[in-house]
Amino acid sequence: MPTALLLAYAQLAGAMALVGANVAVGKLLAEALPVPLILALRCLLACLVLWPLARWRDGRVRPGRAALGNLALQALVGTVLYNAGLLAGLRLTTALEAGLVLATLPAVVALGSAAWLRESLTPRQWAAAGLAAGGMAVITLARLGGAGGGHALGNALVFCGVLGEAGYVLLAKRIAGRVPVVTASLWMQAFSAAMLLPLALAGIGAVPALADPVLAGLLVFHSLTASVLCLLLWYAGLRRVPAGVAGVFTGLLPVSAAVVAVAVLGEAFTLVHGVGFVLMGGSLALATWPGGRASA
Repeated sequence: MPTALLLAYAQLAGAMALVGANVAVGKLLAEALPVPLILALRCLLACLVLWPLARWRDGRVRPGRAALGNLALQALVGTVLYNAGLLAGLRLTTALEAGLVLATLPAVVALGSAAWLRESLTPRQWAAAGLAAGGMAVITLARLGGAGGGHALGNALVFCGVLGEAGYVLLAKRIAGRVPVVTASLWMQAFSAAMLLPLALAGIGAVPALADPVLAGLLVFHSLTASVLCLLLWYAGLRRVPAGVAGVFTGLLPVSAAVVAVAVLGEAFTLVHGVGFVLMGGSLALATWPGGRASA
């Protein structure tokens, strides 16, 4: 397998693992602060980091009107819809179950890449998405059997976030390579902040809670990983990998979310959940095994 492709796979995997870890972090933040305030502060912090980085790496790049429109849509679905659905859902359900609901992402992205981007997916790629969906089915059966402590409405809100994240993946693929990575990330976070600030004003009274260094540290970690590092890794990986294959890497998101939920939050993990994750791991192996797809 070419080194460049291995690097792209590592970038996509790293991005999704960090997003998954932030599910548990998001739950802790959502229990202490209003969701719009969390998202607005997260985006503003990201802009403070990305602006000098974009000037240093990319220079004074101004994307064209079409690219800006695409980035604004990415902000709407990938930041506002995904995070609002996720954080609102986390107020009702567990971090573990929220992470497992996110396991539907590979199948949703695969369907979207075929239907919208007209990418030709191989049978192996479809099978990989099917395995990921099978993992979600197993986990759902576990919940019906009484495992976990989730909530139907909370899980439904998280799934709304799934739809937003899938839209972000597909929109990011459309613009990959047309705008420098850091500049694209900066514009997306700036659009996100502009959309969220009016909503955040209602919860401004909760800002004093950030005097708690643990809560402030969680917010900084959440911002720098979810809104900066994850975006940079994801954009870089998408330059060499089709959206249908990249979507399968979203299977790492619920795995990472589950590990942090169990290790940090002490949530219960069952054998059936383990079976579901084995299926998702098989999905990744099937999608990325040499010979499974043409080079991008």
